[in-house]
Amino acid sequence: MPKKPPALPDRTWVEIDRGALRHNLNAVRKLAGKAGIMAVVKANAYGHGLEEVVQVLDCGVEVFAVASLGEALQLRKILKRVPILLLSAALPSEYGEIARCGFIPTLSSAKEASLYTRSAPKGAPIHFKVDTGMGRLGVLPGKAIPTMKAILKAGLSVHSISTHLSSADNDEKTTRHQLATFADLLDELHYLAPEASIHALNSAGAMQHASEEGDLIRIGLALYGVSPLPAFQKLLRPVLSWKARITFLNDIPKGHRVSYGGTFTAPHAMKVAVLPAGYADGYPRQVSGKGAAVLIRGKRCPVIGRVTMDQIIVDVSKVRGVCIGDEAVLVGKQGREELAATEVAAKADTIPWHLFCGITGRVAYRYKG
Repeated sequence: MPKKPPALPDRTWVEIDRGALRHNLNAVRKLAGKAGIMAVVKANAYGHGLEEVVQVLDCGVEVFAVASLGEALQLRKILKRVPILLLSAALPSEYGEIARCGFIPTLSSAKEASLYTRSAPKGAPIHFKVDTGMGRLGVLPGKAIPTMKAILKAGLSVHSISTHLSSADNDEKTTRHQLATFADLLDELHYLAPEASIHALNSAGAMQHASEEGDLIRIGLALYGVSPLPAFQKLLRPVLSWKARITFLNDIPKGHRVSYGGTFTAPHAMKVAVLPAGYADGYPRQVSGKGAAVLIRGKRCPVIGRVTMDQIIVDVSKVRGVCIGDEAVLVGKQGREELAATEVAAKADTIPWHLFCGITGRVAYRYKG
């Protein structure tokens, strides 16, 4: 019989800390007060791994939210009885499968309701969304009441009523205006659909406006250990770390150029290390030349030259005893130093959500705790 090929070592990998995820769920519970938790696990649980994440969260949340029918079907294979809400609008061709599986679609118009009832049984639950300023999904406030009446007349039931805060992390005036607009509608909407749950607060909203929690708070980023508001970061523990191993070391002379385009020239003789992670793995090319770093042996080592598809080059001149195979941290802690996801994302002029969701299938995943 042919021999089984040997297990290959991971060149670059993500570590997911289940203990940190549990800690964050407990922290969010305290923020929620009397409200339940809607856990947002779209995009492969923000790049953290859907199956592992929902198994940790299963006993601690009331509703799971995803973006699409495909994600809902994937989640249903893991958890058989949990309510699953689709946050994005569905295609009419998807309505039959949504109804058959008992998922909760987001509807914001009488037209959607009319089409959905062709596939859905009488009393099928839907999620009703009001656009108070996001400018994406939802019915405008002036049309909310007649649209709700049309949905109920079509024979559907309302599982929940929501709005989406566009700027809860950086614009208090806009956030308060959105919440006030939503509140002005709620008495009549709730009169029409008294069993419906109310949810408006996302992670940043729950941190800033806990007194307006409604029946559910809709939490994504905070569960994964990153606070959209720096003041609350101390309450959370990052769940994801990203690491790689040094594959090559080189001594380069003063004046030697590094990587594509020669955008970095060695100002003096340097020792550099090559790491097997690049933009094809999700490490953002946009950090090139922006002062990004990795951690090796507890020291910050600058990323030099352009990030390439498969590799990055870092300056290890100040790291004693550095060796091929040494562990480098791209996101996370090592010794007393930390590279938070917010810092790495900021170097790429983006956000932690984007960084997490950009990690590709070439990166191995390890789970601990």
